[in-house]
Amino acid sequence: MCSGAVLAQIPDMGKLTATGGVSTVEGAGGGGLAPWALISGYGTRDSWGANAHVTRVATQDYSLDTYGVAVGVADRVEVSLATQDFRGSLAPLNDLRIKQDIVGVKVKLVGDAVYDQDRALPQIAVGVMAKRNKGIGGLGALGVTKVTQLGAKDENGVDYYVAATKILLDQSLLLNGTVRATRANQMGLLGFGGDKGDSYKAKLEVSAAYLINRKLVAGVEYRMKPRNLGVDNEKDYYDAFVAWFPTKNLSVTAAYAVLGDITVFNPTKQRGAYLSVQAGF
Repeated sequence: MCSGAVLAQIPDMGKLTATGGVSTVEGAGGGGLAPWALISGYGTRDSWGANAHVTRVATQDYSLDTYGVAVGVADRVEVSLATQDFRGSLAPLNDLRIKQDIVGVKVKLVGDAVYDQDRALPQIAVGVMAKRNKGIGGLGALGVTKVTQLGAKDENGVDYYVAATKILLDQSLLLNGTVRATRANQMGLLGFGGDKGDSYKAKLEVSAAYLINRKLVAGVEYRMKPRNLGVDNEKDYYDAFVAWFPTKNLSVTAAYAVLGDITVFNPTKQRGAYLSVQAGF
């Protein structure tokens, strides 16, 4: 009995390599920008899995560091925790710093992206992301310490999403579509709602990836964004990425990301490098 109890606690890592996805910049399993219906970790329906990640996005004038953990249980439920740390490097926002905590929960509803090869039905999951903005640093001289002072209606908010993912093994393709109901400005880093709009908006996020071999994946993503703030001419995000899975315990993702304008104080299209390292089981 003792031996069986120990074995029951050990993740079986029975899922195929790369089918847990990588960690998004908001902590959920998926691509870099969009959550997928896949559940993080390599545990099957009789097991569990977990990972930790560190991600950095560096554009000409800003950087975003994200770190967090995710746990997948019975290939059905995923819980993720992440912290985002956003910094500016160009005047007048060179001292800007914004932090945000994100708690995510994802539940698989129907389908199996891998094993339902004879069915058109994709794997479908629903998720929520509760986000807590921790205020603005570096702009004290201007009297700005909260995102509400920039026009946001709320400091905290919740995103809701439905994701559908299909893996076509014969074609070595992964396709994903996610619809997110959101009020978040720049993922919530600039708060929720604003002077230009305060209602939830449904935004599409799409991903396509090609499995070059069992350890290497290349793909693209596109994420639509709301435009709620007068001080933030928010644009859609997109990227092109390569993910390497040397083992099931480690993945490294590199991408070229375009994030659009961040604020009217620096109306320059932000583009740069994305690098993420994930370790787990």
